[in-house]
Amino acid sequence: MGIFSAMNTAITGLNAQSTALEHISNNIANSQTVGYKRTETSFSELVQESNPRNQALGVVAATSRATNDIQGQTQNSATDTHFAINGDGFFIVSEQQSTIDGEPIFGNDNLYTRRGDFELDTNGYLVNSSGYFLKGLALNPDTGNQSGSVPELIQVSGDFLPARATTEIDYTLNLPSQPVTSAVDASIANSELLNVASFASNPTVAGTGIVTGADAQEFINQSISGGSVTSFNATGVPANIEFRWAKTDSVQAGGTDKWELFYLADTTATGANAAWNNSGQVYGFGADGKLTPAVNSTTLSGVSVNGIALGDIVLDHTSGEVTQFATVDGTARTSVSQNGYTAGEFVSVALSDDGRINANYSNGRTIPISSVALASFSASNSLAKTNGGAFRETANSGSPVFTTVGSIVSGALESSNTDIADEFSKLIITQQAYAANTRIVSTGDEMMQETLNMVR
Repeated sequence: MGIFSAMNTAITGLNAQSTALEHISNNIANSQTVGYKRTETSFSELVQESNPRNQALGVVAATSRATNDIQGQTQNSATDTHFAINGDGFFIVSEQQSTIDGEPIFGNDNLYTRRGDFELDTNGYLVNSSGYFLKGLALNPDTGNQSGSVPELIQVSGDFLPARATTEIDYTLNLPSQPVTSAVDASIANSELLNVASFASNPTVAGTGIVTGADAQEFINQSISGGSVTSFNATGVPANIEFRWAKTDSVQAGGTDKWELFYLADTTATGANAAWNNSGQVYGFGADGKLTPAVNSTTLSGVSVNGIALGDIVLDHTSGEVTQFATVDGTARTSVSQNGYTAGEFVSVALSDDGRINANYSNGRTIPISSVALASFSASNSLAKTNGGAFRETANSGSPVFTTVGSIVSGALESSNTDIADEFSKLIITQQAYAANTRIVSTGDEMMQETLNMVR
């Protein structure tokens, strides 16, 4: 009977609008929830198969539609460990299952969230306000290279960073083809070369040559500065290694362009004591200003500066080159860095522009810990919601792909994608639609009463 069908359809309309009201209520309630994704309502008609000229009435059903792929606005935060994702992707997190001896125990399943209000807990984990722990790809603390392909929990150690002895110095430079030393005299041929005869010792004996304290000033007059670098022994005691270069032969003198490197041994050396040591490596250059033969590295054996023993140190030339090209002032152009440092205390943790979690220490060192990986899905709106703004993968969402489609912003949070004004508009429409459906029921009831009154 048509009246009963109309009333039944109206009742399904009441149920559908009730569902829509539920979604609107939840969206408004979570309008200030970090990373919240609003739920939309989709209405669909359900009909029976019938003759097109005598179509059976249908009913309406309301289903939820996720908006996981719609980004909320990014707001600044004063906390460096608050992260927002700009673009596609989800943070990979894990949920704590229990605690044993004060240490958290985690489940094996990954969860995914856009809620990035992470902070360090007492164990050094990054956990958001919903209790989910951040995961990332481990990095080698020495090289910064990725050391794993499976996301792991990020844990920052607040331990004291021990000192590291200098074992390698990255050394790049250009030597002038015509060095300008204090001893250079334009009227004297080859005065730019080191005059070994003027020294009491023989400083150019490869590997064993030294410049004594008595000859130190004469050596400085006949050589040019090659830069310096503060290095460290195993306990973190600093020592300044100073380099000087002396040209020992040249094409103009009838030979080939050759240089020898010296490093400081003792600034207070006197008499026959060593003030400068020869590196033991002869650097020869061709007409093109390049090393002939190539010298990729030189090992300084048993380095000691002013009584501070540093041990063996490798001078690495592979990151750049050692060249000999003309310069205006006749000096060397150098770039020097080393891999040692003194001990330091943990200061803070921060995110770099490339999405890396770094630990900062009081000695100025920044140690890479982990790279924050993002997970993307082919159908992110098919993820299953769970508590605290997290999601689980489903068969319809597809498997996660660990990628960097989106970028991570430090000191920022993603707001809810709920628009209050839009929700209020939906609320008014829902209320009107619900009231209209009640009128259908009440009208149908009145018509039924009229039908019953016919037989009285």
